[in-house]
Amino acid sequence: MKEKINLKNPWIASALAIFACLLWGSAFPFIKIGYAQLEITKDEPFEQLLFAGYRFFLASLIILILMIMIKGKWQYQPGVWRPILFVGLFQTSIQYILFYIGLSMSTGIQGSIIAGTSTFFSVLFAHFAFRNDRLTGNKLAGLLIGFFGVIMVNLSKDAGTFQWGWGEWLLLFSSMAGSWGGILVKKYTRTIDPLYLSGFQMLLGSLALLVLGSMKVGLMPFTFTTASLATLLYLSLLSALGFAIWNTLLKYHAVSKISMFKFFVPVFGVFLSHLILQEPLSWSSLIALLFVVSGILLVQKSKVKKSLVTQS
Repeated sequence: MKEKINLKNPWIASALAIFACLLWGSAFPFIKIGYAQLEITKDEPFEQLLFAGYRFFLASLIILILMIMIKGKWQYQPGVWRPILFVGLFQTSIQYILFYIGLSMSTGIQGSIIAGTSTFFSVLFAHFAFRNDRLTGNKLAGLLIGFFGVIMVNLSKDAGTFQWGWGEWLLLFSSMAGSWGGILVKKYTRTIDPLYLSGFQMLLGSLALLVLGSMKVGLMPFTFTTASLATLLYLSLLSALGFAIWNTLLKYHAVSKISMFKFFVPVFGVFLSHLILQEPLSWSSLIALLFVVSGILLVQKSKVKKSLVTQS
């Protein structure tokens, strides 16, 4: 990929990572909006999976079109379908099967809180997967500080309670699957173009969602309006841009350092859920944001032995 932007620059990488997290954070309220517009309830898992399939199928097409626009031509990479299949299985199919069903049983705020656990899983998996990305004291401290901020942002104006049920378990396993997908991306982008990998893994992953979702309700059970179509297109666009940016950053930077920025996802999710869905917002949200930023800065100070582009 011929980047005009120096993606190895830590300031540029940080800005792009935050932007990707802002996009993902906005998904929480807009998924809820999409459910309401299409009259999808928490007791309709097939419709939820089908809606997710639409989203990621369109997102995959956006990424592939973006790749052609950047490169100026189509570039086929032979012998990469097995890695693409593995990434698509974890980063799209499993992650979002669990995520969509889980979120329908939870609130936008609680869903965004549990999404913060993906950073823990990413750093832990990276410790065992890559010799140059070990868990250090700074990383552990940064993780604890950042996650404390994620917990704080969930505190309600009254008791600050957090309920746990099937929806929350599904969201937790979704975070685990997505984190492992990121590890695979880091491994495979040594030889596969990040946009190529992102587009085709999402295409294959979305087909699995579409097949599962249509098994009971057919491929097109919804009546789309202009508003619901706009919501679907926005969700597709944010997924395309978010994953294209994130997977490209993983090629050039340590998993632990990039993954720390995912603590912004629940923070953005909480603020946007409050603004768009009128879900309650804690007085401690701004303080929580400071904890998240502090945790990220602490991890960024940790040293990496060598460039992780060539790690083994």
